[in-house]
Amino acid sequence: MAFLLWSEEEGDSMEEAVKLVAQLMMLSAKTAPKGKGDDFVVMEVVTGRRLRKLGETMIEYGEEVKDRFYIRDGKSVLASQGLLLIGLKDAKPVGLNCGGCGFERCIRSEDVKELRDFRAPVCMIRLLDLGIAIGSAVKTAALHNVDNRVMYRAGVIARKLEMINADVVMGIPLSGTGKSPYFDRQM
Repeated sequence: MAFLLWSEEEGDSMEEAVKLVAQLMMLSAKTAPKGKGDDFVVMEVVTGRRLRKLGETMIEYGEEVKDRFYIRDGKSVLASQGLLLIGLKDAKPVGLNCGGCGFERCIRSEDVKELRDFRAPVCMIRLLDLGIAIGSAVKTAALHNVDNRVMYRAGVIARKLEMINADVVMGIPLSGTGKSPYFDRQM
């Protein structure tokens, strides 16, 4: 295991530490419990130029559609050293016919459509799996003192940019700075 040293001259060390924590977050999400033990969770770590592209595109999109929250969140992404994308891909229904997805019977392939932000509907149990995986991932970031925030909008734009092949995506930007860029944000 390599140990990282950080000084003002070596700003890249913090980015490397954030990347390491992002990998640990992926491990936490991967090992989180899932319905019937089936795993449809997909993940991708975004750093460097791709991270800048994501943040800039979020701001551009927000300006285009006049949505200040995309602009605010895009600025937060640009202030980050990394971002974990986490989503679901081809999540098969559990088979309970519970109606949680809005259908009386479990979702069939012909029920699924490309909507504005995601492909849906998605089995409610699989969405719970995603939520548990996200919770496990952010817990790991917190244990390692990496500031983070779950962002719907970052997932939407990352999906549009094809940074991850998933039907539903959330983004978790990560920061290892003196103050979290995700709170006290200006609109």
